[in-house]
Amino acid sequence: MTILVLTRPQADSERFLAAVEAKFGPVKAVISPVIEVVSLPVEVPSYDEVILTSANGAAEAKRLGVKAGTRAWCVGQRTAKIAFEAGLEPISADGNADDLVELIQSQCTGTLCHIRGVHSRGQVAARLIAQGHVCKEVIAYDQRDIPPTKAALQALQGTDPIVLPLFSPRSALLIPAVHQAPVHVIAMSCAVAAEVADLGADTVTIAENPNFEAMLAATCRRLDRLLRRGRA
Repeated sequence: MTILVLTRPQADSERFLAAVEAKFGPVKAVISPVIEVVSLPVEVPSYDEVILTSANGAAEAKRLGVKAGTRAWCVGQRTAKIAFEAGLEPISADGNADDLVELIQSQCTGTLCHIRGVHSRGQVAARLIAQGHVCKEVIAYDQRDIPPTKAALQALQGTDPIVLPLFSPRSALLIPAVHQAPVHVIAMSCAVAAEVADLGADTVTIAENPNFEAMLAATCRRLDRLLRRGRA
C-alpha cells in the first residue's frame, strides 16, 4: 500500500491531507513534521507596507501588531489569505521570491518591512535595497528542526512506496538519505528538487506552479499512478 508522508507542521499537514482525500479518496498517511515554528521577541521598526514570504510570516504580522489595512506584499495566495484574515490588505505575486521582488519593484514606493523567519531564501530585502527601496527586516520566528517520527522512519525503511510532497528546500534536507522504500517526491519548486538530488528518490516531480493547488494536483496524480501500478 502506498503511504503519503507529510512533513509540514501538524495543522498544515492535516489541511493538505484533507484536501488530498477530498480529491483522491482515503489514503494511508503518516504526518511527521520536520520543522517547528517558534515565535521570537522582536521590535518592529517604522514602515509603510510589509512583505510576507510565508504563511508563518503573515501569522507573525498579526502577533506583532501590524495595523489593520496595512498593504502586505505576499509571495502567494496562501500567504495572502492568512494576511487578509489578519486584517491586512494583501497583494499576491502568486509565485516565488523573484515574482514578488518584480511586483514590488514595479508598484511600491513606500518604506518596506520584510517579516520573515531565521531561515529564508530569495534575499528579498537585499535585492530591493539594491534597487533603491527602503526595506528593513524583522526576524520574527525560528524554524527549528524536529527529527522524523518513529512511524515515518518505519515507512522509509519498509517496502511500500512513499509519496513525499515537499514544500520547501529545507524540509528536504531533514529527510534521511538512507531508506529502503521507493520514494516519489513531489517538489514545490526547482530549488526543492535540487535539494533531494542526493536522496535517492525513485521519481521527483516538480509542481507546475509553486502553490498549494499545484502540489495537490501533482500529489494526487502520483498516488493514482502508483495505485494503478499496484493493481496491474
